[in-house]
Amino acid sequence: MCAGQDYREASTVMGFLLGAGVGYILGAKAGRSRYDQIVRTYRKIADHPAVQGAAGIARAKLGEKVGRG
Repeated sequence: MCAGQDYREASTVMGFLLGAGVGYILGAKAGRSRYDQIVRTYRKIADHPAVQGAAGIARAKLGEKVGRG
């Protein structure tokens, strides 16, 4: 591994941690009611038949790519 690659990996980890920290702070400020609203919206979208169908197709295609089809 070269020094540039180490720097990129460390930068990626730091970016992720920064994003997670900002997300946590914003989420904490939004409060429980906003969290519940986001979860309800996510579940409504995730349970939609069109989304379920697309997810099934994506899983099948991924299974073909990794040799489990």
